[in-house]
Amino acid sequence: MDEQSAPSQEADIAANAQATIAREVSVQGKGLMHGQEAMLTMVPAPADHGIVFERVDLDPPVRIPARVEFAIDRDRRTAISSGEAVVETIEHCMSALRGAGIDNVLLQIDGPEVPLGDGSATAFAEAIAEAGVEFQDARRELLRITDPIILQEGSAVLAAFPAAGDEFHVLYELDYEGNLDRIPRQSFAFTLTNGEYDEQVATSRTFSLVEEAKALQEQGLCTHLSPSEVLVVGDDGPIDNAWRFDNEPVRHKVLDLIGDLMLAGGPVCGHFVATRSGHSLNRRMCRAIQEQVRVRERTELLESGRTMDIRAIQQIMPHRYPMLLVDRVVEVHGNERAIGVKNVTINEPFFTGHYPGTPIMPGVLIVEAMAQLGGLLLSQTLEHTGKIAVLLSLDKVKLRHPVTPGDQLVLEAETVRASTRTASLRCSAHVGSREVAEAQIRFMMVDADQAHG
Repeated sequence: MDEQSAPSQEADIAANAQATIAREVSVQGKGLMHGQEAMLTMVPAPADHGIVFERVDLDPPVRIPARVEFAIDRDRRTAISSGEAVVETIEHCMSALRGAGIDNVLLQIDGPEVPLGDGSATAFAEAIAEAGVEFQDARRELLRITDPIILQEGSAVLAAFPAAGDEFHVLYELDYEGNLDRIPRQSFAFTLTNGEYDEQVATSRTFSLVEEAKALQEQGLCTHLSPSEVLVVGDDGPIDNAWRFDNEPVRHKVLDLIGDLMLAGGPVCGHFVATRSGHSLNRRMCRAIQEQVRVRERTELLESGRTMDIRAIQQIMPHRYPMLLVDRVVEVHGNERAIGVKNVTINEPFFTGHYPGTPIMPGVLIVEAMAQLGGLLLSQTLEHTGKIAVLLSLDKVKLRHPVTPGDQLVLEAETVRASTRTASLRCSAHVGSREVAEAQIRFMMVDADQAHG
């Protein structure tokens, strides 16, 4: 009985526990676009660390989380940046990490671009296999598609639908319009949970038509590569090379999609259908998935009943009617993030004189509500005990949609950095799934007696 249940228990751990690599391992080589030699070293990381790149050739080294918030626009590749530090062509490495089920790893690199290898994810998949996988004592948070998402750019379409259980499935159709004689229309269906990533996806290589390759080289890119090193497709197929699969191009598109979707912040579960989708549309899907997850979390929190009511808020905040603009706090995650609610009614005093014929909540009061939630969040920090947060400055304020009577304003505040004297927060306000406002708000922490005086 025990012998039969052991494999099942191991499979359950693998499906639900976070994982890192068991030991340090490296991949070395030239980058795809710039041809600069680089060493990428994969280092085991603790639970909840995520996938983070670190430019160790810079002084001081710069860490860049592999998340869509740090993604920048680049043609034909995926890149992330923080300040002036950039890491390019990360998608093949990211794809191999997803294929191996790695959640946490520090990727130290001594150059601006990840090594190309042979244009596939094989070098990274082999390195991970060599290092081994180590499961961690923390539950893996899966990003599940719960409602359909359909995105389109011209003739390119990328759609996501809920899937059974924790499955990741993709059906990709590649249609090189006008070039069907060189790259025939082809499709590929793949389920990541079947354990065949290394053989069916990882070995497929990046490709380009010969005119695309020449255009890149005229721009000073890929000048170090010859057709024998990558797939360059001419009138008679690959030049000085051969396909590994009859449908290798579409398999590589699936490889890219798997890697790009990791920028959503973790393993995504759902059924994906793609036609001509590329890196730009993949990044848009990551943002849409993140927003769907945030909406679901807000809804669950609002329904959970875990709140800080108005009496508790008044014990912390010096504001009173009509300037107390947070009705309740749904949840506070330490000193990192808070979610609150403001119910907007026709009885608000500002509606009397602010567009009384078409009542609209003043944008400055929406910002004030976000700032008040930020103050409540900062009050949770022990070193701020006996102090209150006074608004110091506003930046990147955007008022996207009007707020009217009957709306429930869901406020979010997230700490960017905080010290004993100042703090910087990223704040937003939503009505349903629609973001109505956002701002970066800085606070100065002052003694409560000083503020009241």
